[in-house]
Amino acid sequence: MHEDAVYTDEQRRKPDIRGLHVDRCDWVHPAVSNGAGGMCVEVADVPGGVVVRDSAVPDALLAFSPAEFDVFLNAVKRGEFDRFTVLADRA
Repeated sequence: MHEDAVYTDEQRRKPDIRGLHVDRCDWVHPAVSNGAGGMCVEVADVPGGVVVRDSAVPDALLAFSPAEFDVFLNAVKRGEFDRFTVLADRA
């Protein structure tokens, strides 16, 4: 959405993840992941929002409303978090 986006109350509401079965979520992880686990941030759609987890700690979730995640993704696209980029040594 656009910077001046106006979100509805429903879009701003965090999802209720009580009782969520993480093994039933359709987790998306970066294509550059080695598939061995432990080095990925994974994202899944859930009713009413999005959850994010560290693949090394799969039961610890952060829940975001659709509006929160939209604002975050747009900030990433604009480069607002580029200062956190770490390039691995490539031998």
